[in-house]
Amino acid sequence: MKISGAIWALGAMSGTSLDGVDAAMLRTDGETITAFGPSDYRPYSKAERAQIAAALGQWPGDAQVAQASEVVEAAHAALLSRMITRVEDAPQIVGFHGQTMAHDPGVQGTHQAGDGALMAELLQLPVVWDFRSADVQLGGQGAPLAPFFHHACARYLGLTGPVAFLNLGGVGNLTFVDPEIAAPEAEGALLAFDTGPANAPLNDLMQARRGQIFDRDGALAAQGKVDADVVEDFLSHRYFLKIPPKSLDRDDFPDLSSKVAHLGDADAAATLTELCAASVARGMEHAPRPPSRLMVCGGGRRNPHLMARLRALLACAVDDIDDHGLDGDMLEAQAFAYLAVRVARGLPTSCPSTTGVAANVGGGVISQP
Repeated sequence: MKISGAIWALGAMSGTSLDGVDAAMLRTDGETITAFGPSDYRPYSKAERAQIAAALGQWPGDAQVAQASEVVEAAHAALLSRMITRVEDAPQIVGFHGQTMAHDPGVQGTHQAGDGALMAELLQLPVVWDFRSADVQLGGQGAPLAPFFHHACARYLGLTGPVAFLNLGGVGNLTFVDPEIAAPEAEGALLAFDTGPANAPLNDLMQARRGQIFDRDGALAAQGKVDADVVEDFLSHRYFLKIPPKSLDRDDFPDLSSKVAHLGDADAAATLTELCAASVARGMEHAPRPPSRLMVCGGGRRNPHLMARLRALLACAVDDIDDHGLDGDMLEAQAFAYLAVRVARGLPTSCPSTTGVAANVGGGVISQP
């Protein structure tokens, strides 16, 4: 696909928190952001969420993967088709991430459920998908992939000096950005990695104990007392000794629920929230230069108790990214719109400082309708 100048792209993301599908329009040439367009959201039903959750940790060919893929494809097709028919400026390309089922870059690779070729037929548009495999095949972690977009956002905002972006989805990831360096793949422009579990353990706890999908406003955690021994044990995990770049799967800390099993609901929620904040604080120790501010996106930023804990633990300003005029709910969907255009133009989507890959990589497969 030949692209000259900025085009409208449509990106979609279904994250590890399993809440639903985000979709957003972005006008870009794959380097500079020209405009942000409409966005939309399609939640998973309780039954859909259960089907996807049942396939987590499984690989292609495993028993429940095909069913989960059908759920993911149907949800995306419904949302993206609705957007394409409603927007004033039709997209020329779609970035389809799919749903991460398993992620083990050191051994088996990475697996996102959802067939991009099928999506291209359904949407009758070119679809870029399978963004992570090429990076993993060349020795990278395959994650996180939003940092190149974070760099573009920092330059769009006209920021100067080092800043950091924190996405709090099911897993947390952190990007240090020097927006004064023009190319994201250039040395010193970016450092990125997963910080640790974020919303996923708390969401799982709320579902298991109270039949709720999350701790609204952090209200339950705010009532509880943190178990300091659990936090100390958590921070001794070997993952925190690794030098970034590094990445996690949603279930790389599978024993967290058992570690808080002895606690009441409020204390367990407070402790799991503290684990998220503490892992971010540990991650900030890897900053190449102290950032002036941390801009938080993803569902976790809507948890006032978690945001308060971040502000208590960190030396820099901690901002809701919405306060800078960006949409913290849609940043990852916008990122895959941006990356789709980069793939179409043959530009890199990851580099040694974002995923640990040996050289700059342009990931992604393009499927034509």
